Amino acid sequence: MSKTSMIAAGAALAVLAGIGLSANRAGTPLTQGFSTAALAQEATPSAEAQRVPDMVLGVAEAPVEVIEYASFTCPHCAHFHETVFDDLKRDYIDTGKVRFVYREVYFDRFGLWAAAVARCAGPEKYFAVADMIYDTQKEWIGDGTPATIADNLRKIGIKAGMTAEQVDACLRDEDQMKAMIATYQANATRDGINSTPSFVIDGTKYSNMSYADFSAILDEKLAEKAE
Repeated sequence: MSKTSMIAAGAALAVLAGIGLSANRAGTPLTQGFSTAALAQEATPSAEAQRVPDMVLGVAEAPVEVIEYASFTCPHCAHFHETVFDDLKRDYIDTGKVRFVYREVYFDRFGLWAAAVARCAGPEKYFAVADMIYDTQKEWIGDGTPATIADNLRKIGIKAGMTAEQVDACLRDEDQMKAMIATYQANATRDGINSTPSFVIDGTKYSNMSYADFSAILDEKLAEKAE
């Protein structure tokens, strides 16, 4: 999924306008009272962004760092997690060779909502919830209406151990949304991210790739570190 103007002067965040959730389980409006357009204007890469830490797998002293930039609504990102990530985790992350950092990209309000739910589950459950979100991407997006998506994401949060009230509170948290957008904007601008999934491996940016290509790059990096 390419977004060539994603980070130009905040233009990417304009596509997030109108974030207000449409309905709760009973069909009554969720009164968030703000729009993502407004959040984008207020979001700044300041101390506010400290509320949004990187989500990390692997040991801190791993010789190679892999940063993934991905959106929960991106089909190519879901495909990567279905076909590549498990092998990457088994062969490189779990073996101490790679420190893996996952950074969310918000191409639309629904990706922002999904990320909010995953983060509300807590760091210990974040990647398990992320797996659920990717594995059921087509199902929770459903007919594409905000009410359907909000309800389906709520169900994922409940399945992860949260209450419906906790999920709703997360989806109404304006300060957290501002911090998430600020952090996304700062990271994506710094690393020149214009498509998802994108990867920064020891400071070098790469586009989406197969496991064979990923493995070859990592093996080369590891060999260089071993010299």
